Order: sequence, then C-alpha cells, then structure tokens
Amino acid sequence: MKIAIMGFGVVGSGVYEVMADNKLLAARAGESIEVKRILDLRDFPDFEKPELFTKSFDDIINDSEIGLVAEVMGGVNPAYEYTKQLLQAGKSVVTSNKELVATHGTELLEIAMKHSSKYMFEASVGGGIPIIRPITNCLAANEITDIVGILNGTTNYILTRMIKDNQSFEEALAGAQERGYAEKDPSADIEGKDTCRKIAILASLAFGEFVNSDEIPTEGITKITLNDVVYAESQGKVIKLVGMASKVGDKVFSKVCPVMLDKNHSLAGVEDVFNGVLVSGDSVGDVLFCGRGAGMLPTASAVVADIADIIRNKNSQQQQLWSGNAKLACEIPSDVVKKMSDNGITVLYN
Repeated sequence: MKIAIMGFGVVGSGVYEVMADNKLLAARAGESIEVKRILDLRDFPDFEKPELFTKSFDDIINDSEIGLVAEVMGGVNPAYEYTKQLLQAGKSVVTSNKELVATHGTELLEIAMKHSSKYMFEASVGGGIPIIRPITNCLAANEITDIVGILNGTTNYILTRMIKDNQSFEEALAGAQERGYAEKDPSADIEGKDTCRKIAILASLAFGEFVNSDEIPTEGITKITLNDVVYAESQGKVIKLVGMASKVGDKVFSKVCPVMLDKNHSLAGVEDVFNGVLVSGDSVGDVLFCGRGAGMLPTASAVVADIADIIRNKNSQQQQLWSGNAKLACEIPSDVVKKMSDNGITVLYN
C-alpha cells in the first residue's frame, strides 16, 4: 500500500517516524506500507528522503498508486476540500483534525460510503488514547448514557500547576507556553473551543446523531482564580475543565465548562497534560480511558493505527457512524444535575 502524508508538522513528522520505526506494522496491517508523497509548502533539505516532498496536491490526487492519505494539516481550509476530493476519488483518509471532523464529519462520512473509501479519525479526540474505536466497537452492546472528559492537555496542565504550585492562571499559562504545551495564541485551548469540538465528536458517535459543536454552551478557564482553587480545596474538590454529554429522552445535553470534582472521582487524579474520558453504558457501567491526549508520537500512533486498520479491513464498507441532527437541550436537565451531583461533579459557573 502506497500512502501520502499531508502536512509535515509535529504530527505529520511523527506519523512518518512511527511508520519507519515500527517493525511489526506490516504484519499487523497485512501488507507492507510505503510513504510515496509528503505534501507541505515548506522545504526540508535535510530530510533523509527529500524526493518524497511535493507542494502540489495534484501529485497526490492524480497518483493512482496512492490509495490512502493521512491528513494532518489542521484547520478546515484547505483540508476540507482536499479530503473531499480524495474520498470522491476512492482514496481513504485518516486524520487527527478535530475541527474538520466536528464541522464536516457528517458530509465526509457520507462521501466515503458513496465512493467506497474510508474516513477514520481516532486521533482527533484523545491523541494517543483509544476512545473512538472502543465506543463504536467494544461498547456496541451498550446504550451509552453519559460521557465526561478532560479533553485538553493544555488546560489540564495549567489547572494542575494552579492547584499544586499555587501559580496564578497567567503564570501557569506562561509555563505551558515555555514547555510547548500551549501555542503562542492559546485561545482555542483556554476558551474551551478544542474541548468543545472533541466532546461534539464523542457525543455524535455515542448517540448516533450529529451534535453541532457550534451549539454547545462553552466556557473556558480564563475566569479561574487562585481563590477558586482554594475554595475547591476547602470542599475536598479539584477544578477541571470538562466536556460532558448525556442522552435525555430524545434530546442530547452537552456542555463545556470548569467543574469541581470530588477528589475520589475517577477523573480527579488525571493531571498535567494527561487526558481522561469517562464513558457510562447501561450494561458495562463506567469505563475510564486515560493517557497522553496530545504530542507528536501519541497522536501519530493513533493516526498510524487507523492506517493499519483500513489496510487490514480494506474490503469492508465505511460505517455510518452517525446521522441526522441531535436535538440539544438548552438547559441542564434536572435529572442530569442530580446525576452529576451524585457522582461528585459540581459546575463551577452556571
């Protein structure tokens, strides 16, 4: 199988590295895998195989040998148009691009089904944490009722430093930027947008209906002060930024906001850049997924896992993972409030 990588930043270079170093990958995929093209507008003269690079998307879309593409460019444009064209051409696409999946996932999944290609995005939510495949496959016998997740490593690192080191929000953010955990413009993280896109994808998968991230009430951590941290500690709680989703009758409730978690809550001990997702099913009860939610190799490992999965199951059809638009509850339903309270979750700002 010959593949292409679109974007050679942190994740794209990680995908190449994981594939080059993984001696078991061919056996697990069922055939050898070769990177034939890498799309990036920059030059990489010191790269071991500079001949792989191209600045033209046409070199990928028009190459009949390339059957699978890893889209790790980020953002919606031009990733959306490129992905759409690839799927229409019968080429499968794997991605870590949560913004694209949250915005255009429904359309891209439908195109993949229509053109016998596949669209997979395990890396778009939890980085290296396997969460999408377990929800769609391993927990298929369950009716999933609730999801609560710490889905952004940057905000979790900032809150951890505020809690453990008594740092102000501004000091903790500066430290995150110095360590490369936060971008120069950290707004997508600290304002909750990144978490919002991820919980929208998880909710769509869990409940089988498209949950529009634009309609989810979202509050970040910019208002959190050390006084809040001290108050939470006095109540035997810790502050976390979470994305939550619940199915209530024929409606879906979803929200992104800071909460106080009882210290014995399953997610309370998820610290620093780690992520954690708690999924509740009617048969299995609570299942916790935890690990590094970002970074070059953890995210790349999830992208490569999707590549191997597609190659190994290339004769199977693309799954319709969700359809239609969910009806979103405007306010937190009373039974959800009670369930959250019983489980040691208190919304910090209503």
